[in-house]
Parts: sequence; structure tokens; C-alpha cells
Amino acid sequence: MQAEQQQAILTIALLAAFADGHNDEREREHIRGLAQSLGQDSGIDLSRLYQDVLFKRIDLASVCRQLSSEAERQFAYEMAVCVCDADGSTSAAEQQFLADLKTRLALNNPTTTLFQQEADTLAAAAQSSVPVFNPQPSEPAARPTVDQAAIDSSILKSAILNGALEILPQTWASVAIIPLQIKMVYNIGQRYGYELDQGHIREFLSTVGVGLTSQYLEQFGRKLVGGLFGKVGGKWGKTLGGAATGMAFSFASTYALGQVAKRYYAGGRQMSAALLQQSFTETLAPAKDLQTKYLPEIQQRASTLNATEIMALVKGK
Repeated sequence: MQAEQQQAILTIALLAAFADGHNDEREREHIRGLAQSLGQDSGIDLSRLYQDVLFKRIDLASVCRQLSSEAERQFAYEMAVCVCDADGSTSAAEQQFLADLKTRLALNNPTTTLFQQEADTLAAAAQSSVPVFNPQPSEPAARPTVDQAAIDSSILKSAILNGALEILPQTWASVAIIPLQIKMVYNIGQRYGYELDQGHIREFLSTVGVGLTSQYLEQFGRKLVGGLFGKVGGKWGKTLGGAATGMAFSFASTYALGQVAKRYYAGGRQMSAALLQQSFTETLAPAKDLQTKYLPEIQQRASTLNATEIMALVKGK
């Protein structure tokens, strides 16, 4: 895939990220930082591209015309669907954007329809899997006794699972990673006596530096820009290097997020935003090294996963 096609696909992903216009300043900053990082890796001026998208200087029709092969158009559409599903549902504006995109990309095949159905179903399941009842997390009446080893074990299992999702052949499986991270934080908070709602958890993820929309862009952008998707049997598919990079990212981000959440709730939610971000960054690097140690377990977990089990895990069954 040439740089022009890479840039076109990332442009479509960025357009999807801003389709509903509801991104707050912090999420926009995450996306801007990601665009800058991806641009350094690819040689594409994605910082300028980000500004062009943000200020609506990009025309979707002309971008779509740059993608000549059906495989490129299909991947661009899949990225857009996942980005629009990042918050658990698609707004009316996002639905309109996706319908327009599908038409402009001339995608009328069963694969496209099935992908969107599976991704939307998974996102909807994630939306309903964490209770929404507290505007603010309640303070525990008494500090409960917590099994630290059990929490560490659950964090590691979550990281292995999310690493495994990255190496599955189904692109939509990546949609499950963020909902599973949300559930992990929810369960950690519960162990320390906090009843959390989705709004609080998403605020926590955003503060740490793991924005929902930007994390989807990270997952797909890294695979694309780094030359991590290659031709396999005439179709675009994951190369070994691409799978390893995505796996390392999802394993490490999940593991670091879990460890920071454990410190945060164990300490009575007293960590500042700056300290949360610093703790996450400091934990991320050793977590990437830890992924190598658990590679056999990640591969074994991937070999047992299927659509039914992924849906059940997201729903919490």
C-alpha cells in the first residue's frame, strides 16, 4: 500500500472521529498527539492533516477516490465503523457519515454488511455491560480487605485476552478491547468498595491518557502506517510483524491501565491527573517487555477465542 492510500485511510478515520462533533478538548488532544506520532512513523504530515480535518478543509469524496482497490476501501470503512463505535453507540450524525462513506466507497458486498452488524452488536453489548447508576462513585463505608494477588492475576488475564484479540483474523474483534478495559477498571474499583458508572470509568481512562476514540485510531493506525498490513493471497491481511505490534500495544496498555487503576482506588482516588498520566507512562514501558514473556499464553488464548465467547466476555457472562 502506497503512502497516498495510507494517508487517505487515516484521513477517513480522522473524519469518523470528528463526525458527531462531540469530542472534548482532551480527546482532541489525544487524537492530535496520535496523528503527530503516526506521522513521524510514516513520513506523512499527519499533524497538518489533523488540522485540515478539524477545520473541515477535507472533502470526503476526493479522499475516497484515492482508494482504488476494494481491499483498501473495505479496511477504510472498517476503521471508520470502529472509531464511530468507540463510545458504545453511533449517533445520528455518525450513522449518516457511515452511510455516506459506504456509498462513496462503493461497498455493497456481504462482508461489509456483516462487519458493521458484528461491530455494532459488540459495541451495544459493551454499552449495557457496565451499570449506569451513579453520577459520582460512592465512597466505601469502610476500606475493604483486598487480595492484591487476585487483582494482579485478573489484570494479567485481561492483558493476555486483549493481546489475543489483536491477532484474530476478524477486524471487528478489536472493538472488544476497550469495553473489556472498561470492565476491568469497573471490577478493580468494586474490589476496593467503589460503585462506578461508565461515565466515571471513561473519565478515568481519558485522564490517564487512553481516550476511547484515540485508542481505536491507535490500534488501526499502527497496523496501517507501519506497513503492518500486507498482501496475503491477493487480499490485505495481518503480517506477522503487524500482529506482534498490535498485540504488544493492547497487552501493554491493558496491563498498565489495570495497575494504575489498582493504585488509584487503593489510595482512595487521591492521585492527581498528572500523577495518573505519569504512572501510566512509567508502567507502559515494562508492560511491553512483559508481553514477550507471556507470548505463548497470548497465542494459546487466541486459538480458543470465537465470536460467541468474545460477546459473552463483553457482556460479563
